[in-house]
Amino acid sequence: MKRIFLFLATNIAVLAVLFFVLSLLGVSGILDEQRVGIDYGNLLILAAVFGFGGSFISLVISKWMAKRLTGAKVITTPRNEVENWLVQTVSRQASRAGIGMPEVAIFDSAAPNAFATGMSRNNALVAVSTGLLRTMNQDEVEAVLGHEVSHVANGDMVTLTLIQGVVNTFVIFISRLVGHFVDRVILKNEEGHGVGFFVTTIVTQIVFGILASVIVMYFSRQREFRADYGGADLASNQKMISALEKLKRSIEEPLPDQMASFGINGKTERLEWKRLFMSHPPLDERIAALKSRQMS
Repeated sequence: MKRIFLFLATNIAVLAVLFFVLSLLGVSGILDEQRVGIDYGNLLILAAVFGFGGSFISLVISKWMAKRLTGAKVITTPRNEVENWLVQTVSRQASRAGIGMPEVAIFDSAAPNAFATGMSRNNALVAVSTGLLRTMNQDEVEAVLGHEVSHVANGDMVTLTLIQGVVNTFVIFISRLVGHFVDRVILKNEEGHGVGFFVTTIVTQIVFGILASVIVMYFSRQREFRADYGGADLASNQKMISALEKLKRSIEEPLPDQMASFGINGKTERLEWKRLFMSHPPLDERIAALKSRQMS
């Protein structure tokens, strides 16, 4: 219930900010002065504001959201040897990767998982689950931390935000063009926009949004391979392989959608077409890629 309320409240706040930005830019609609044709300039501004705006606001508040959605507790002063080791390991890896020291946190979850988030390479959060600390040995946890630090060092959060912003902009722009076409040409509405425009826009935005998510998920999967390689470089290839092998034998408890792309583990899909929508490649493929790299 808390997650649902937080999700709704955050999205309402984001929409309010975006409408305020549009008002500052003087965009009140997408029709021309005669309210017959499309004002392409206004439409492009509207599409870009909503396409990029939501993604960037989510990026800016990503650490705050992650802590509240997962209940992650940041280690400010280590209370035991495990916490001290976690902070020291992330510090060493961050230094080798050339980034600022991320915040280090632990969240309560029976499943072994971890994630990284944050708006920049020098303002990030790396968190591990209690299940991961219980399930994996120190070498494997080190590799998982290296994977997450590599996400930060590679700028994956910003890159995926930009990709999401671009596809969102295209989806919003094209769906409204299709809606306008249906309203004017098929339904013969001569002024303003009728119900046909709004219904068509909603339907096409959903359809195009689903298709666009395939593009975003493809890039997400490629960046998982890169993060695995980074984890192998910061720990060792064998430690990274061992960590992924351990994940194969673990229970699944996916992270909230907002952080799923930057976790160590993703959902497993058996149907081939569903793999198009996976944020993570199958673990077998990731392990095979590391073994192939080890032999080359």
